[in-house]
Amino acid sequence: MHRFYIPPARWNPEAPALDAAETHHALDVVRLQPGARAVVFNGEGEEVTVEVASVGKRELTLRPLHRAQSAPLPARITLAQAIPKGKNMDLIVQKATELGAAEVVPLLSERTIIRLDPAEAARKQEKWQAIAIEAAKQCGQNWLPTVAAPQTPKAFLESAAGYEVVLIASLQPGARHPKAVLAEAEATLGRRPTSALVLVGPEGDFTPAEISLALGNGCLPITLGPIILRTETAALYCLSVLGYELLAS
Repeated sequence: MHRFYIPPARWNPEAPALDAAETHHALDVVRLQPGARAVVFNGEGEEVTVEVASVGKRELTLRPLHRAQSAPLPARITLAQAIPKGKNMDLIVQKATELGAAEVVPLLSERTIIRLDPAEAARKQEKWQAIAIEAAKQCGQNWLPTVAAPQTPKAFLESAAGYEVVLIASLQPGARHPKAVLAEAEATLGRRPTSALVLVGPEGDFTPAEISLALGNGCLPITLGPIILRTETAALYCLSVLGYELLAS
């Protein structure tokens, strides 16, 4: 069944109603007809199976049939990703959603090629959040990740708190395998970590000053193996490892 997103502020499981953009998609793209069934979700774990009761030129009425709640994922994983060139950030946000990330933080590192003024940053954030919504609709994820406003590593690290594991993908000697770092954290906590943050640098990696800043804020350097990965590949590698170790039952 097709899935449609209703923001929490507009969520009414007794009388679900799509906004203008989702209504356009339902009527003009999917072409739902009376009697068709679909799923609406609020990004906070709740979904409702609905039946199209009626269709107009620019509106449709949905009749709720079944309400369900998805359990939260067992760990909150945040990806702090230096914004890569081109459209690779679009791909990273899409795949991060599919891999169960709870938050994506775009970082404006010193080696980030693009530069954004406040208005451009707001537009980018809105665009990436929309990509996350589309990915959640397609992959059946009822918990929508948050895409934060683009910010510098310094600003982010100064405000980041509450993570049980804080990692940074590193090419430096001495970086440890993520499995070993996570096992050590589990031994210290007496259970699997329920929150994790991983930083991934841009093309050319973080600068020495940024790496020093991250280490000074408690980031543990992890190796991604002997092959140098593209930044978008490194992001998916890290999320896959964390997902396997922290989200898999």
